[in-house]
Amino acid sequence: MPFMAENKVEETASPAADARAERKASKLAKQIKAFAGAHGGAEGQLAYIGQMGTRIVLVGEDGGWGDLVAPSHAVAVSAAEKAGITVHESFDGDFAAKVRTGPYEWSRMAGIQVGGPSNA
Repeated sequence: MPFMAENKVEETASPAADARAERKASKLAKQIKAFAGAHGGAEGQLAYIGQMGTRIVLVGEDGGWGDLVAPSHAVAVSAAEKAGITVHESFDGDFAAKVRTGPYEWSRMAGIQVGGPSNA
């Protein structure tokens, strides 16, 4: 009697889909490298955001920060590897403490609650 594992059909992406994912990862890696170059280096964290994909949060050595969205976690991992950045498991502790925010960010975070600009 065969085991169920032996009866599983391998599901793989088409060569065209693989090529698209590779191009997207390369494009994201180029953007990550540009960010790192502008901020004296960079580290990142990957956050799954549902069907939209995975958010790549970047924090520069100078405290600047930004993010990109990859269509899948695999593409995000590939982009981070190609860019050569350190990827953290979570956005907390020493990594989060590197982020430098200015008056603009504080007013946006406050929103209309304390007289900052609204989100509209």
